[in-house]
Amino acid sequence: MTEVERGGNDGIMEKKKTRIAFIGGGAMGEAMAKCLLTKKVAGAQDLVVSDVSLVRRELLSREYGVSCLADNREAAKNADLIILAVKPQNLSQVMGEIKGLSPDQLALSIVAGANLATLRRGLNHSCLIRAMPNMPAQIGEGMTVWTATDETEPRQKKLAQIVLSALGKEIYVADEKYLDMATALSASGPAYVFLFIEALIDAGVHIGLPRDVSQTLVIQTILGSTRTVEKTGKHPADLRNAVTSPGGTTTEALLQLEKGRFRSLFLEAVAAAYEKAKRL
Repeated sequence: MTEVERGGNDGIMEKKKTRIAFIGGGAMGEAMAKCLLTKKVAGAQDLVVSDVSLVRRELLSREYGVSCLADNREAAKNADLIILAVKPQNLSQVMGEIKGLSPDQLALSIVAGANLATLRRGLNHSCLIRAMPNMPAQIGEGMTVWTATDETEPRQKKLAQIVLSALGKEIYVADEKYLDMATALSASGPAYVFLFIEALIDAGVHIGLPRDVSQTLVIQTILGSTRTVEKTGKHPADLRNAVTSPGGTTTEALLQLEKGRFRSLFLEAVAAAYEKAKRL
């Protein structure tokens, strides 16, 4: 991995290659490893992945040239950063297996619903990062919100930032409560967007467009609209008004959406997801 500066015994900053261990080689673990390699944040020799599945270990070793192990503790032993990318139901067992990390090691969890208190207790470790990426991280276009314990050193936070930025955009928040909110908005958000895309494509087919044409129109319209918001910096309402002519076709369509409580349903959906995230 990109060399990270460390304080030497004589006060001189020295550089050392950073080793990263992935505990869990499923979809998100693979996505993170792939992004680190693709964006040249790390080399294959800097990564090790542990997974219970022989099929997954063979696939990851073959596709990315990374070292793969079946033993979680062995994988974590010499790593500077340990990324927990397992299913929530397996977290307790995994934490018991790698418990006893050294103070210099940083643990970063992307496990949904596992708060810092749970990680601290399960690992008996205090240098911790909790991150909530979303599915587009699989293609390097993700949105990750993350936080850290007070004991996490600045250099460790910098390391986490470098790793998470390889997945797309990242935002650090000082208060952990925002992670549950991010779970409901950005982590679950791709599903809302995919449903909207699907519905809009079906609407195009309903009025007579060939499905492939409708899909192309919808995807480019959403991409272009999103980039317009990003690049102009204008409020979405201002941009919507610019498209909406008095008494026009857009006005008629928006009227039907408002009749169907489009905004309210989105608000209620995200609020329900947030309440669920807090209960996990």
